[in-house]
Amino acid sequence: MPDRAQPRVIEPDESQERLLRAEGCFVLQAWGLPEDAGLSVARARVAPGERTAWHCLEGVREIYLLAEGRGRVEVGSLGPREVGPGALVVIPPGVRQRIENAGSEDLVFYCICTPAFADGCYRALEGA
Repeated sequence: MPDRAQPRVIEPDESQERLLRAEGCFVLQAWGLPEDAGLSVARARVAPGERTAWHCLEGVREIYLLAEGRGRVEVGSLGPREVGPGALVVIPPGVRQRIENAGSEDLVFYCICTPAFADGCYRALEGA
């Protein structure tokens, strides 16, 4: 395992991007376990006209950092909001969320999770 105290550059391996069918988006893990249980970073990509499924992360705070495209995000009781590059969406643990691509190009954003995302924290909430 690499020494976390040493500076380094991590390049994304595009071949590792995967489609999360249940959620409705593509994800590329950039940083996370086993390197650091306290933080994970993943790039998410939603195709034009698509929307992720309602879900929440139990015990994990998530922040979306929008990088490309235009979207419409819904988080908890907050009404739908238009978001674009540079926007931050703060999602407390256990709060329902989904995001829709409102543009004609891919919607790309980074999911920053504390502590690190783990499969067991994801809960599907379709119909919520």
